[in-house]
Amino acid sequence: MTPLTPETPRTPLVAGLLLAAGGGRRLGGRPKALLPYRGRPLVENAVRVLREGGCPVVHVVLGASAELVRERAELPGCVVVENPEWAGGMGSSLRVGLASLAADPRGVDAALVSLVDQPGIGAAAVARLRAHGARDALAAASYEGKRGHPVLFGADRWAGIAAGAEGDRGAREYLAAHREAVALVECADVAEPFDIDTEADLYRLDG
Repeated sequence: MTPLTPETPRTPLVAGLLLAAGGGRRLGGRPKALLPYRGRPLVENAVRVLREGGCPVVHVVLGASAELVRERAELPGCVVVENPEWAGGMGSSLRVGLASLAADPRGVDAALVSLVDQPGIGAAAVARLRAHGARDALAAASYEGKRGHPVLFGADRWAGIAAGAEGDRGAREYLAAHREAVALVECADVAEPFDIDTEADLYRLDG
């Protein structure tokens, strides 16, 4: 193995940031993180996908029924943080997650943000986004030209993203304001970006 020298740039550290705080209001109040998927809580699948996609560091933001999720889900090696304001929307969870990554002593260069309720997005899509990791990166998965998740934010952009992350908007306004800088990474051939939002969507968790 070639030793690192001052002239050898290190590979950017891309961490997975999993937003798993949702309370499942349209699912009868069942926290999305604990929905059963292949015999285990859905949050475990989302963490596995991030790791298999090449994210060695994973931070998980919990909210609804956080203590219950900690008890029932196995999340070894993850940095687990709680968002007490989870009911206010995804924006606060994104802020909590980015703050957690900024404090990680391993020096994270980019955050690959995924949502717990999108099991149709697997490791292949994560790997495609991860390849764009850099401190100034701004990238998003694209499905036949339409922007979706996951998204990737370089660390140099976290402060600006957090400043506009309110309610359910997340990073939407930041991405719109920096549209020309967003690298769209086509993933329609390897992923399906559906959400588990209502009772009618639960069939997608079968199998």
